[in-house]
Amino acid sequence: MPRTSIPIDPIHHLSVLDEHGKVDRKLLPAIPPEKLLRMYATMVRSRRLEESMLRRQRQGQMGTFAPAMGQEACQVGAMAALEERDWLVPSFRELPAALWRGAPMKNVFLYAMGFEEGSEVGDPDRDRVLPISIPVGSQACHAAGLAWASKLKGDGAVAIAFFGDGATSEGAVHEGMNFAGAMTLPAIFFCQNNQWAISTPRRIQTASATIAQKAVAYGIAGVQVDGNDLFAVYRAVSEAAERARKGEGATFIEAVTWRKSVHTTADDPRVYRTEAEEKAWEGKDPVVRVRRFLEAEGLWDAAKEEALVAAADREVNEAFDAAVAYRDGDVDPLEIFDHVFKTTPPDLLRQREQARAWIGGRRVIIGAGKAKTKPGGAAAVGELEEADDAPSKKGGAR
Repeated sequence: MPRTSIPIDPIHHLSVLDEHGKVDRKLLPAIPPEKLLRMYATMVRSRRLEESMLRRQRQGQMGTFAPAMGQEACQVGAMAALEERDWLVPSFRELPAALWRGAPMKNVFLYAMGFEEGSEVGDPDRDRVLPISIPVGSQACHAAGLAWASKLKGDGAVAIAFFGDGATSEGAVHEGMNFAGAMTLPAIFFCQNNQWAISTPRRIQTASATIAQKAVAYGIAGVQVDGNDLFAVYRAVSEAAERARKGEGATFIEAVTWRKSVHTTADDPRVYRTEAEEKAWEGKDPVVRVRRFLEAEGLWDAAKEEALVAAADREVNEAFDAAVAYRDGDVDPLEIFDHVFKTTPPDLLRQREQARAWIGGRRVIIGAGKAKTKPGGAAAVGELEEADDAPSKKGGAR
């Protein structure tokens, strides 16, 4: 018998807004002006917050974090295209997405100061946002599970999981996408291909011509978009959500973007990236691109930009002061047991009581603001008081 070709859907690349703010009107999504301005404001707020966090971390005022600078269009464009009933499943670099969903900046600072409750966005019983996920790629399986639950309940919700190009080499990402494909689940797997998995470049991460084409193996839709193009991301996610709600299954989106800053504050990209590479991407900055479009449309000007930046900086400073006040206040160390399960299981309740007896009412946490500041944020999450191993005879923790 002769060889025959197996039909495979092609992988398309989507771009709507170019580097100069010029737009393809035929592909431009219909976004109301007030919503578009909120999207831009969220991008600016995220950028100003992360710039401040970098400075404060270098001064030893907070711990490490993973900046999303350069990837704001990926996240804001995606989340703005979804509905409140949809699930946000982040990795550890989704600040713009969290801000869109209403995350308080105070919480952002608290998480970087070592307080797990800082990863909470809104009311956990109402707002569909999972906590920050540190294990690379693991959240893809969580999104598949949420999408399966949504399908069984018939509530019309979609689950979107964010991860980077490096995560596509992790088994959990493939397991999540394969499961979503086999079960025809309403899930969106959003890969922010920022060209670097810490110091591993995209060119040796995979031999595939694109990351998006991996969707073919799982029988799900796949598309590659310009990740610095707010409108391309919005359109791609809107279309993916529409397919999901119609019962047509999952979509894998590869957003080609660039990590403007460090992988985390423990990283120095100058060791493995060249100035030429960084300059080549500088002109593609997503925030600048959207501002140019808004100015051309008569929706923005220098005065509005100045007011937005000033308001964002005030919000950042007030949030930091509030986080420091909480951190340096009378923090109960037993709270470490309270932010793991909705209903604390019996074994943790027993451990909580053991800890209460051991601490014996002593103040064992010294806030960083009252501790000696050390380079690189070593004192940012406070210091533990030296304590005897013998249990105290005192009662409560405070």
